[in-house]
Amino acid sequence: MEAQSKAAAALVKKIAGLHRVISKLPSLSPSPEVDALFTALVATCVPPIPVDVATLGAKARRMRGELVRLCADAEARLEAQCSDALAALDHPLRHVRIFPYYENYVALTDLEHTLLVRHAPDRLAAPVRVAFVGSGSLPLSSLLLAARHMPGAVVDSFDRCGDANDRARRLLLRGDDGGVAARMSFRTADVEGLTHELAAYDVVFLAASVGVAEAEQKTRVIAHLGEHMADGAALVVRSAPAASCAPLWGGAGSKSWPCTTPTTTW
Repeated sequence: MEAQSKAAAALVKKIAGLHRVISKLPSLSPSPEVDALFTALVATCVPPIPVDVATLGAKARRMRGELVRLCADAEARLEAQCSDALAALDHPLRHVRIFPYYENYVALTDLEHTLLVRHAPDRLAAPVRVAFVGSGSLPLSSLLLAARHMPGAVVDSFDRCGDANDRARRLLLRGDDGGVAARMSFRTADVEGLTHELAAYDVVFLAASVGVAEAEQKTRVIAHLGEHMADGAALVVRSAPAASCAPLWGGAGSKSWPCTTPTTTW
């Protein structure tokens, strides 16, 4: 136990050092320095050394919150740059593998579809309408779900950023997409402002980036979706801090959620 505590303290110290350097960067746009720092951060956080955030002091918790926001900002910039590069090509969707974390998205969407098939009602294994909330400027999750797992579904992607949606649309305007573009749309909206529209979807996916910096916001969004989704619809929630995704069942007639309380760790 003592050895584990020392390892956890050393981990927090190392992450704090990376935070100090990252927070002083003049820009989080992709560059050799930015890439190296975030690669080091990922490598530091991957080893299985559990750190219960609830036991951290106020300073360490603030640092962690700031680091989460910095990571989200850097990822959004990376996705925007990659989306712009792809849009300049004749057949953007043939080249999406240039994104460094493409295989991560493939694995994640494979896992989510497997969970739906295993745990959801049979009709949700081949849904008619799907929403993805927090799709961003490089909507790999929406594209992979539509192309690989839900070839008969209409997939509507929502993001609060109009520029991100413009970038996403451009990817589907050039070249052969196998009919995917006809089944996809990108809408600029805050999910907490949507009500009756949510009842139209069989499955709603909630990106980890939604409410990533504030657990209260994520909880509020989940409750809002549960209130306005159709009875029996599935809500798939991605959780970046817990590195997990959990299927939840929503609908106006189902106000209480299953007990899903993963421990928040680094």
